[in-house]
Amino acid sequence: MSGAGRGGPDTSGLGEALAGLLSAEVTGLRRLSGGASRETWAFEADGRALILRRDPPSAPDPSALNAGDMAREAALLAAAAEAGVPVPRLAGHGDALLGTPYLIMERLDGETIPRRLLRDDRFAEVRPRLARELGGILARIHTIPPDRIPGLPSGDPLAELAAHYRAFEEPRPAVELALRWLDEHRPPSSGRRSLVHGDFRNGNLMIDESGVRGVLDWELAHAGDPAEDLGWLCVKAWRFGSPLPAGGFGTREDLLDGYAAAGGVPPTPRELHWWEVYGTLRWTILCRHQAERFLSGSDPSIEYAVLGRKVCEQEHDLLLALGLTEPEEVADPLDASGTAPERSAPHDRPSAHALIDAVTGFLLSAEQPDDRLRFHARVAAGALRIARRELLLADGHRVAHRDRLRALGCADDAALAAAVRDGTLDGRMDEVVAAVRASVRDKLTVANPAYLNTR
Repeated sequence: MSGAGRGGPDTSGLGEALAGLLSAEVTGLRRLSGGASRETWAFEADGRALILRRDPPSAPDPSALNAGDMAREAALLAAAAEAGVPVPRLAGHGDALLGTPYLIMERLDGETIPRRLLRDDRFAEVRPRLARELGGILARIHTIPPDRIPGLPSGDPLAELAAHYRAFEEPRPAVELALRWLDEHRPPSSGRRSLVHGDFRNGNLMIDESGVRGVLDWELAHAGDPAEDLGWLCVKAWRFGSPLPAGGFGTREDLLDGYAAAGGVPPTPRELHWWEVYGTLRWTILCRHQAERFLSGSDPSIEYAVLGRKVCEQEHDLLLALGLTEPEEVADPLDASGTAPERSAPHDRPSAHALIDAVTGFLLSAEQPDDRLRFHARVAAGALRIARRELLLADGHRVAHRDRLRALGCADDAALAAAVRDGTLDGRMDEVVAAVRASVRDKLTVANPAYLNTR
């Protein structure tokens, strides 16, 4: 017998499938809000707390950057445990749970939500120790020989990232600036080669008041330079508003000291910066990759739709990392009085703007039955705010963007991106950077104006 959680009946038959697979009574099955590329479910089997991770049944995503299969992830968890890395204990894995690959593991106690980890008083004592502890855990991960894991992806990270970006056929001048910088400033090869977790960051770590309980989400693991993991943890996106670069928990020095104390060979500051820029670009492209699910029509999720408008946040972070912009305070257009017309003849009141505000308020105030619906309600409310800002500003932004491009002799963004790539405007690079910076500023003023003032 099986049962669903508070989210409603188990209409997919997943509970029954799990009960048959585990020969156990399955109760409390509920979908968790985390995980953009794979589904995550919590449940109990004969009272044992477990987690199921599986590929989405409606839209498997074999094209994800460096995505591995569940068998590889299971092998990674086993190897990590042997290396002294805190990971959940495996309970099973395979390729055929209602037609999709799956992984079942023990459910660890603790917290994964970054904003709670960075702000809640109950983590105040452990927070200052976490950057050093994370450095030590990464050093242990990097002792795992890559050939220990069959089929582990391996390749030139920058070339693969550039190919992934160009496959979208959506040229972005900010991305081209970053690709050129990364190519021109690539540090000499350290000769170090190890298992790279690939997504070691705040949000993929189970933490309690005593420290790190588990390293999660190994699906992007690959063979490469161990400095990649250190740089990824320091990417601005994973600080969640904290000024501290190592996952929002501590300094780079804390992180590298912990890494060295556990036997790792720390990268130089120049190497670490290169990997931070690389990681910022990687997250830019991964956001665009996730948005493709919505844009292609394969998945109508509001989360994937809004991710498409988050790409400009990462373009801003790229310009920050390259020293090409500075934080600035920009007023939210929605806070300005008198900007929205009260009515548009011959239509009656309330206006379109007022209707959008009403739906936004409803989404934020309506009681939702579970965490996932609450999360998606907040995302949907954010989408409506983006839409309203665009209605207010789109005409002016379109004219300004056209004029910027014309001043550089470019017909569109594709032409400017090509000029950055082939160097034809190198003699006017200050103007190019100013144009790119202004375009990103306009996009962010619509998508998330408060983000412009983050460091």
